Amino acid sequence: MQFAVKRDILLKSLNFVQGIVEKKNTLPILSNVLLQLKDKKLSIVATDLDLIFYDEIKDVKIIKEGSTTTSAAILYDILRKISSNADLNFDLKSENKLSLKSENADFNLLCLPTDNFPTFADEFEGSEITLNNKRFLKLLTKTRISISNDDTRHYLNGIFLHLTAANNRNFLTGVATDSHRLSSSSLEIENITDFTSLILPRKTVFQLCTLLTEATEQLIMQTSDNKIKFTLGNIKLISKVIDGKFPDYKKVVPTTNDKILIVSSKDFVNSIERVTSVSLDRKEGVKLVINKDNVQLSVNSANSGEGNEKINATFNSNNLNISFNSKYLLDIASEVENKDLKMNLKDSVSPVLIEDVSDKNSFYVIMPMKI
Repeated sequence: MQFAVKRDILLKSLNFVQGIVEKKNTLPILSNVLLQLKDKKLSIVATDLDLIFYDEIKDVKIIKEGSTTTSAAILYDILRKISSNADLNFDLKSENKLSLKSENADFNLLCLPTDNFPTFADEFEGSEITLNNKRFLKLLTKTRISISNDDTRHYLNGIFLHLTAANNRNFLTGVATDSHRLSSSSLEIENITDFTSLILPRKTVFQLCTLLTEATEQLIMQTSDNKIKFTLGNIKLISKVIDGKFPDYKKVVPTTNDKILIVSSKDFVNSIERVTSVSLDRKEGVKLVINKDNVQLSVNSANSGEGNEKINATFNSNNLNISFNSKYLLDIASEVENKDLKMNLKDSVSPVLIEDVSDKNSFYVIMPMKI
């Protein structure tokens, strides 16, 4: 195989590949990226066996068709250090040697034969669902903060995507929880009735967010029994879904919390960040003393001191003391779009509902902490 391509075009694709390929692999072939020249295009494939990334580059000069696999990390590192828009000339000298020439540089990269690279059947029977890129990215960003890292409950290691309905409108809803906090965000959709609920794995969520941040093409989603496919122009991302049952999250969403605290989102975030500065590991709880017209925030660390601050707020009830994990509270407060954050409280031990007045389709639940 022999071809020429612009450095920037190939680098963009290899940039996405870095998030898919595992650096330490028991199977060396999985550290490699597959380069395939066929039908007037260069196909790029990378996988960790759970997630597959495909891209097609049509702006390529093909001298001789063929295919090979080489280290994704090394090729990416070389391309990053070559000047922008340079011409890259690739030539497969033998089954295990790929020559790369650019400007005055000349590299010989080791290759592994394509026979060892996994092959995948690409069969998706489900109907194609077209989604608004920006809205779906927003849904993923708002919910991913609550994805669990606890591998013993693998069914919480992703976002639960399912259909919901409210006020005669249909939504695609994403929910994530680590049992200390919960995030839910919905996106209004039309003409979709046959979507089967699924749990989208954490790694897939983060890769999808990276792709959607840069993509301008329309996002198309399609499902099969245990996989999901996202298509963005020439790029395809195919992922296994998590095998497991997501818990009935509606049971933990409070409906009778009538003590309402309204505080400036920006002031609240900044204040939490300041008072938690005294805590080295940032795991100390932040204590809130809520009064009619202010909130006193305090962090007391046995090892490094204490921080206190008071900010303006409005509260429709008598004084209430409540504590939270400061990181969880920060993650949620940082996602609120409205200038004011609305907290619905019951007492110092019950779950708290946090609403975003600017985004009626999203909400958060956080469990208080005992200090």
